[in-house]
Amino acid sequence: MYFLCTLFGKTKQAYYKYEDHSLEYHAQEEFVLEYVKEIRKKDPGIGGEKLWLMYRHSFGEEYAVGRDRFCAIIAKYGLTIRRRIYHPRTTDSRHNLPQYPDLIQWLLVTRPNELWVSDITYIVIELDEERYMFCYLSLITDVYSKEIVGYCVGPTLESCYTVKALEMALKRFEGAPCPDLIHHSDRGVQYASSEYVSCLKRNKMKISMTQSGNPKDNAVAERVNNTIKNELFKDMHFHDITEVKKSIRTAVDFYNNERPHMSQDMMTPVQSACMNGTIKKRWVSYREKYLVAATE
Repeated sequence: MYFLCTLFGKTKQAYYKYEDHSLEYHAQEEFVLEYVKEIRKKDPGIGGEKLWLMYRHSFGEEYAVGRDRFCAIIAKYGLTIRRRIYHPRTTDSRHNLPQYPDLIQWLLVTRPNELWVSDITYIVIELDEERYMFCYLSLITDVYSKEIVGYCVGPTLESCYTVKALEMALKRFEGAPCPDLIHHSDRGVQYASSEYVSCLKRNKMKISMTQSGNPKDNAVAERVNNTIKNELFKDMHFHDITEVKKSIRTAVDFYNNERPHMSQDMMTPVQSACMNGTIKKRWVSYREKYLVAATE
Protein backbone atom coordinates (compact mmCIF):
# COMPACT_ATOMS: atom_id res chain seq x y z
CA MET A 1 0.00 0.00 0.00
CA TYR A 2 1.59 3.25 -1.09
CA PHE A 3 1.41 6.20 1.29
CA LEU A 4 -0.14 8.44 -1.38
CA CYS A 5 -3.03 6.05 -1.91
CA THR A 6 -3.58 6.11 1.84
CA LEU A 7 -3.38 9.88 1.82
CA PHE A 8 -6.30 10.08 -0.61
CA GLY A 9 -8.21 7.23 1.03
CA LYS A 10 -7.78 5.04 -2.06
CA THR A 11 -6.40 1.59 -2.59
CA LYS A 12 -3.59 0.93 -5.02
CA GLN A 13 -5.98 -1.05 -7.19
CA ALA A 14 -8.48 1.83 -7.24
CA TYR A 15 -5.80 4.14 -8.53
CA TYR A 16 -4.82 1.75 -11.31
CA LYS A 17 -8.44 1.07 -12.36
CA TYR A 18 -9.52 4.72 -12.47
CA GLU A 19 -11.38 5.08 -15.80
CA ASP A 20 -12.52 8.71 -15.97
CA HIS A 21 -9.55 10.06 -17.90
CA SER A 22 -10.28 13.75 -17.31
CA LEU A 23 -10.44 13.18 -13.57
CA GLU A 24 -7.53 10.76 -13.74
CA TYR A 25 -5.37 13.49 -15.24
CA HIS A 26 -5.98 15.73 -12.21
CA ALA A 27 -5.69 12.81 -9.79
CA GLN A 28 -2.27 11.92 -11.20
CA GLU A 29 -1.21 15.54 -10.84
CA GLU A 30 -2.22 15.53 -7.17
CA PHE A 31 -0.33 12.27 -6.65
CA VAL A 32 2.78 13.84 -8.15
CA LEU A 33 2.49 16.94 -5.97
CA GLU A 34 2.00 14.98 -2.77
CA TYR A 35 4.84 12.62 -3.67
CA VAL A 36 7.22 15.53 -4.30
CA LYS A 37 6.23 17.23 -1.05
CA GLU A 38 6.75 14.05 0.93
CA ILE A 39 10.20 13.40 -0.54
CA ARG A 40 11.21 17.05 -0.14
CA LYS A 41 10.50 16.77 3.58
CA LYS A 42 13.34 14.26 3.70
CA ASP A 43 15.55 15.85 1.05
CA PRO A 44 14.66 19.55 0.39
CA GLY A 45 17.25 20.00 -2.34
CA ILE A 46 16.61 16.93 -4.47
CA GLY A 47 16.16 17.73 -8.16
CA GLY A 48 13.33 16.83 -10.54
CA GLU A 49 15.24 14.18 -12.49
CA LYS A 50 15.91 12.13 -9.38
CA LEU A 51 12.37 12.69 -8.10
CA TRP A 52 10.92 11.35 -11.33
CA LEU A 53 13.12 8.24 -11.22
CA MET A 54 12.01 7.59 -7.65
CA TYR A 55 8.37 8.18 -8.58
CA ARG A 56 8.60 5.80 -11.53
CA HIS A 57 10.21 3.20 -9.31
CA SER A 58 7.38 3.55 -6.76
CA PHE A 59 4.49 3.34 -9.22
CA GLY A 60 6.06 1.33 -12.04
CA GLU A 61 6.78 2.48 -15.59
CA GLU A 62 3.30 1.48 -16.79
CA TYR A 63 1.42 3.73 -14.40
CA ALA A 64 3.81 6.59 -13.59
CA VAL A 65 3.47 9.83 -15.56
CA GLY A 66 6.15 10.61 -18.16
CA ARG A 67 9.27 12.57 -17.37
CA ASP A 68 8.28 15.72 -19.29
CA ARG A 69 4.85 15.88 -17.68
CA PHE A 70 6.33 15.19 -14.25
CA CYS A 71 8.75 18.12 -14.66
CA ALA A 72 5.95 20.33 -16.06
CA ILE A 73 3.83 19.67 -12.97
CA ILE A 74 6.73 20.56 -10.68
CA ALA A 75 7.33 23.78 -12.60
CA LYS A 76 3.62 24.66 -12.70
CA TYR A 77 3.40 24.66 -8.90
CA GLY A 78 6.74 26.37 -8.32
CA LEU A 79 8.49 23.30 -6.93
CA THR A 80 11.53 23.43 -9.21
CA ILE A 81 14.78 23.73 -7.31
CA ARG A 82 16.83 26.76 -8.30
CA ARG A 83 20.24 25.46 -9.34
CA ARG A 84 23.33 26.97 -7.84
CA ILE A 85 25.44 27.77 -10.87
CA TYR A 86 29.15 28.10 -10.28
CA HIS A 87 30.18 31.00 -12.47
CA PRO A 88 33.23 30.26 -14.61
CA ARG A 89 36.27 32.51 -14.54
CA THR A 90 36.69 34.05 -17.99
CA THR A 91 39.85 36.06 -17.26
CA ASP A 92 43.13 34.31 -16.51
CA SER A 93 45.94 36.83 -16.08
CA ARG A 94 48.35 34.30 -14.58
CA HIS A 95 50.61 33.89 -17.60
CA ASN A 96 54.04 34.93 -18.81
CA LEU A 97 52.88 36.45 -22.07
CA PRO A 98 53.73 40.10 -22.86
CA GLN A 99 51.44 42.70 -21.30
CA TYR A 100 50.81 46.26 -22.38
CA PRO A 101 50.22 49.59 -20.59
CA ASP A 102 46.84 51.26 -20.11
CA LEU A 103 46.57 53.90 -22.85
CA ILE A 104 43.04 55.09 -22.13
CA GLN A 105 43.07 56.21 -18.51
CA TRP A 106 43.08 59.89 -19.53
CA LEU A 107 41.58 59.50 -22.99
CA LEU A 108 38.48 61.46 -23.99
CA VAL A 109 37.01 59.67 -27.01
CA THR A 110 35.60 62.05 -29.65
CA ARG A 111 35.06 59.95 -32.78
CA PRO A 112 34.16 56.45 -34.00
CA ASN A 113 36.96 53.89 -34.39
CA GLU A 114 39.19 55.72 -31.94
CA LEU A 115 38.84 53.14 -29.17
CA TRP A 116 37.52 49.56 -29.17
CA VAL A 117 37.08 47.58 -25.97
CA SER A 118 36.94 43.79 -25.77
CA ASP A 119 35.69 41.34 -23.18
CA ILE A 120 34.46 37.78 -22.73
CA THR A 121 31.40 36.64 -20.82
CA TYR A 122 29.73 33.28 -20.31
CA ILE A 123 26.27 32.06 -21.32
CA VAL A 124 24.58 29.17 -19.49
CA ILE A 125 23.34 26.21 -21.57
CA GLU A 126 20.80 24.02 -19.78
CA LEU A 127 21.24 20.36 -20.68
CA ASP A 128 18.37 19.29 -18.41
CA GLU A 129 16.92 20.31 -15.07
CA GLU A 130 20.04 19.39 -13.14
CA ARG A 131 22.91 19.66 -15.64
CA TYR A 132 24.32 22.69 -17.37
CA MET A 133 27.38 23.81 -19.28
CA PHE A 134 28.76 27.10 -20.58
CA CYS A 135 29.61 28.71 -23.86
CA TYR A 136 31.55 31.95 -24.15
CA LEU A 137 30.71 35.21 -25.90
CA SER A 138 33.55 37.45 -27.11
CA LEU A 139 32.49 41.03 -27.81
CA ILE A 140 34.21 44.09 -29.28
CA THR A 141 32.51 47.46 -28.80
CA ASP A 142 33.27 50.90 -30.21
CA VAL A 143 33.43 53.18 -27.17
CA TYR A 144 32.32 56.34 -29.00
CA SER A 145 29.20 54.93 -30.68
CA LYS A 146 28.59 51.97 -28.31
CA GLU A 147 28.18 49.80 -31.44
CA ILE A 148 29.06 46.12 -31.12
CA VAL A 149 31.47 45.80 -34.03
CA GLY A 150 32.54 42.18 -33.55
CA TYR A 151 31.38 39.09 -31.71
CA CYS A 152 31.85 35.33 -31.60
CA VAL A 153 30.29 32.52 -29.56
CA GLY A 154 32.61 29.62 -28.79
CA PRO A 155 32.34 26.39 -26.77
CA THR A 156 35.65 27.08 -24.94
CA LEU A 157 37.83 29.99 -23.83
CA GLU A 158 40.42 29.34 -26.55
CA SER A 159 41.86 32.47 -28.13
CA CYS A 160 40.70 31.45 -31.61
CA TYR A 161 37.17 32.68 -30.78
CA THR A 162 38.34 36.09 -29.59
CA VAL A 163 40.37 36.34 -32.81
CA LYS A 164 37.22 35.60 -34.84
CA ALA A 165 35.42 38.45 -33.07
CA LEU A 166 38.34 40.76 -33.91
CA GLU A 167 38.40 39.64 -37.53
CA MET A 168 34.68 40.40 -37.82
CA ALA A 169 35.27 43.90 -36.48
CA LEU A 170 38.20 44.51 -38.84
CA LYS A 171 36.14 43.68 -41.93
CA ARG A 172 34.78 47.24 -41.88
CA PHE A 173 38.25 48.50 -42.86
CA GLU A 174 38.46 46.14 -45.85
CA GLY A 175 42.02 45.09 -45.11
CA ALA A 176 43.38 48.63 -44.61
CA PRO A 177 45.52 49.27 -41.51
CA CYS A 178 44.04 51.33 -38.66
CA PRO A 179 46.99 52.99 -36.87
CA ASP A 180 44.87 55.52 -34.97
CA LEU A 181 42.68 52.86 -33.34
CA ILE A 182 43.33 51.71 -29.77
CA HIS A 183 42.30 48.21 -28.73
CA HIS A 184 41.70 47.94 -24.96
CA SER A 185 41.10 44.73 -23.00
CA ASP A 186 41.88 43.01 -19.74
CA ARG A 187 45.16 41.11 -19.38
CA GLY A 188 43.55 37.72 -19.96
CA VAL A 189 45.50 35.05 -21.78
CA GLN A 190 43.22 35.27 -24.83
CA TYR A 191 44.11 38.93 -25.47
CA ALA A 192 47.80 38.45 -24.65
CA SER A 193 48.12 35.38 -26.88
CA SER A 194 50.52 35.57 -29.82
CA GLU A 195 47.64 34.90 -32.23
CA TYR A 196 45.56 37.84 -30.98
CA VAL A 197 48.46 40.28 -30.54
CA SER A 198 49.78 39.43 -34.02
CA CYS A 199 46.39 40.29 -35.52
CA LEU A 200 46.39 43.64 -33.72
CA LYS A 201 49.94 44.44 -34.84
CA ARG A 202 49.29 43.41 -38.45
CA ASN A 203 46.53 45.98 -38.54
CA LYS A 204 48.72 48.68 -36.89
CA MET A 205 46.42 48.94 -33.86
CA LYS A 206 47.64 50.34 -30.55
CA ILE A 207 47.40 47.80 -27.74
CA SER A 208 46.10 48.82 -24.32
CA MET A 209 45.38 46.64 -21.29
CA THR A 210 43.93 47.14 -17.82
CA GLN A 211 46.43 47.19 -14.98
CA SER A 212 44.23 45.60 -12.32
CA GLY A 213 41.19 43.34 -11.97
CA ASN A 214 38.85 46.28 -11.37
CA PRO A 215 35.83 46.04 -13.75
CA LYS A 216 35.73 49.87 -13.88
CA ASP A 217 38.94 49.75 -15.90
CA ASN A 218 36.90 48.29 -18.77
CA ALA A 219 33.51 49.76 -17.86
CA VAL A 220 31.98 50.07 -21.34
CA ALA A 221 32.69 46.41 -22.13
CA GLU A 222 31.21 45.37 -18.77
CA ARG A 223 28.03 47.39 -19.43
CA VAL A 224 27.57 45.77 -22.84
CA ASN A 225 27.96 42.32 -21.28
CA ASN A 226 25.32 43.20 -18.70
CA THR A 227 22.90 44.52 -21.33
CA ILE A 228 23.21 41.37 -23.43
CA LYS A 229 22.81 38.92 -20.55
CA ASN A 230 20.39 40.69 -18.20
CA GLU A 231 18.27 42.68 -20.66
CA LEU A 232 18.31 41.17 -24.14
CA PHE A 233 18.65 37.58 -22.86
CA LYS A 234 16.44 38.10 -19.80
CA ASP A 235 14.38 34.96 -18.96
CA MET A 236 15.76 33.14 -22.01
CA HIS A 237 16.85 29.51 -21.64
CA PHE A 238 19.32 27.93 -24.05
CA HIS A 239 19.69 24.20 -24.62
CA ASP A 240 22.58 24.15 -27.09
CA ILE A 241 25.18 26.51 -28.54
CA THR A 242 23.27 26.81 -31.83
CA GLU A 243 20.41 28.52 -29.99
CA VAL A 244 22.89 30.94 -28.39
CA LYS A 245 24.47 31.83 -31.75
CA LYS A 246 21.09 32.49 -33.32
CA SER A 247 19.95 34.63 -30.39
CA ILE A 248 23.14 36.69 -30.25
CA ARG A 249 22.78 37.60 -33.94
CA THR A 250 19.26 38.87 -33.26
CA ALA A 251 20.30 40.63 -30.05
CA VAL A 252 23.28 42.44 -31.63
CA ASP A 253 21.16 43.59 -34.57
CA PHE A 254 18.54 45.03 -32.21
CA TYR A 255 21.17 46.56 -29.91
CA ASN A 256 23.01 48.30 -32.75
CA ASN A 257 20.09 49.39 -34.92
CA GLU A 258 17.03 49.88 -32.72
CA ARG A 259 17.88 50.26 -29.03
CA PRO A 260 18.39 53.93 -27.95
CA HIS A 261 21.18 54.72 -25.50
CA MET A 262 21.04 57.35 -22.78
CA SER A 263 24.78 57.89 -23.17
CA GLN A 264 24.20 58.69 -26.86
CA ASP A 265 21.42 61.28 -26.43
CA MET A 266 18.92 58.45 -27.07
CA MET A 267 20.40 57.63 -30.47
CA THR A 268 21.13 54.07 -31.57
CA PRO A 269 24.80 53.00 -31.90
CA VAL A 270 24.52 52.97 -35.70
CA GLN A 271 23.24 56.57 -35.64
CA SER A 272 26.03 57.57 -33.24
CA ALA A 273 28.62 56.04 -35.57
CA CYS A 274 27.87 58.83 -38.06
CA MET A 275 28.71 61.55 -35.51
CA ASN A 276 31.90 63.28 -34.41
CA GLY A 277 32.71 65.30 -31.32
CA THR A 278 31.10 65.09 -27.90
CA ILE A 279 27.66 63.45 -27.80
CA LYS A 280 25.22 64.68 -25.16
CA LYS A 281 24.49 62.20 -22.39
CA ARG A 282 21.19 61.83 -20.52
CA TRP A 283 23.24 61.38 -17.34
CA VAL A 284 26.29 63.10 -15.85
CA SER A 285 29.73 61.64 -16.58
CA TYR A 286 32.01 63.06 -13.91
CA ARG A 287 35.01 61.42 -15.56
CA GLU A 288 34.22 63.21 -18.84
CA LYS A 289 33.66 66.54 -17.07
CA TYR A 290 37.01 66.17 -15.35
CA LEU A 291 38.86 65.35 -18.58
CA VAL A 292 37.25 68.29 -20.42
CA ALA A 293 38.19 70.66 -17.62
CA ALA A 294 41.75 69.33 -17.54
CA THR A 295 42.25 70.09 -21.24
CA GLU A 296 40.90 73.64 -21.09
